[in-house]
Amino acid sequence: MRETQYTIAIGTDHAGFDLRNTIKKHLEQAGHTVLDFGTDTAESCDYPDFIRPAAEAVASGKARFGIVLGGSGNGEAIVANKVPGIRCGLCWNKWSAEMTRAHNDANVLAIGARAVEVDSALAIVDTFLETPFDGGRHNQRVNKIEPRQ
Repeated sequence: MRETQYTIAIGTDHAGFDLRNTIKKHLEQAGHTVLDFGTDTAESCDYPDFIRPAAEAVASGKARFGIVLGGSGNGEAIVANKVPGIRCGLCWNKWSAEMTRAHNDANVLAIGARAVEVDSALAIVDTFLETPFDGGRHNQRVNKIEPRQ
C-alpha cells in the first residue's frame, strides 16, 4: 500500500454492517481516517440513508474517497452515483477495483457484502486506494461523464 493516508467516508446498510466494521478497522490500522456514516446496527434499514451522506462527504471534499456497502452493492452504487461529482464503481475483485480507478478515476467504491469474501473485500479496498488514475486518453472519457469543476 502507498504511504499516503486518506480520509475515507464509509456507509452501509444492514447487509454490509459486519464487513464495514472489518474494513473500517483495516483502514484505521493502515493510518487512514474513517468518517463513518452508519448504520450502527445489523437491523434492516434503508441504504440511501447511509450511502448518500457518505457520497456527499466525498463530493464536498471532506473525504478523498468513499466506500459503500450493501448486499449486492448495486443499490449503493446507484445512490452514490446520483451525487454530482461522484464516480462510484461496483467492484468484485482486485482487477475491477484497479480498472475503476485507473480508467474511470472513481472516487467511491461499492462492494456487495453478500457477494465477496472478507479477504477479497480487503484486497479490493487496498487495490482501489493504491491505484492512481491513468489520465491520458481516459481524461476525455471521464470528462464526458461529468465535466470536472
